[in-house]
Amino acid sequence: MADDSTSAFQAGQTGLIVRIPEAEPYVRGWRERLDPSAQAGVPAHVTVLFPFLNESRMDALVYSALADMLGSHPSFELRFERCGRFPELLYLVPEPDTQLRQLTEAIADRWPEAPPYGGRFAEIVPHLTIAQGQEDVVLEEVEADLAVRLPFTSHVASVELIVHDGTKWQERASFTLGE
Repeated sequence: MADDSTSAFQAGQTGLIVRIPEAEPYVRGWRERLDPSAQAGVPAHVTVLFPFLNESRMDALVYSALADMLGSHPSFELRFERCGRFPELLYLVPEPDTQLRQLTEAIADRWPEAPPYGGRFAEIVPHLTIAQGQEDVVLEEVEADLAVRLPFTSHVASVELIVHDGTKWQERASFTLGE
């Protein structure tokens, strides 16, 4: 959910994320200070699709379609060994990222009115945001700290639907990936 600030979050916005609980010991402190999505209640994650459909459009048919689609994708492992950067943003690189890209593409193909990041970027780059809106010196400090503590791995077995309630992000549903 990178490239947004808490002021940009609106009640009724939804997103689909993959939680990465194994990242929390590495990034929680940094994210709480330097990532607006963490300050708004989003755990360490890799975004699958943001923004998704407005909450007002989330009905039984959408939930069923998501469950079927995501259930047809196998669970997978991710390894986080290094950091990457966008302008004023530091993130952990998930490898391999093929399954993440496939999830994003499948959902965006099914709901073309919800392109990744509102269509602002030409390429899908899966990432776990640590810090954003920061100067290079801050990003360098965070990256140096993480460089000596990585790598770690994560097993991805579900995709979560989160909804912004006007104040915080809340998990609304969890969709299990296939085996």
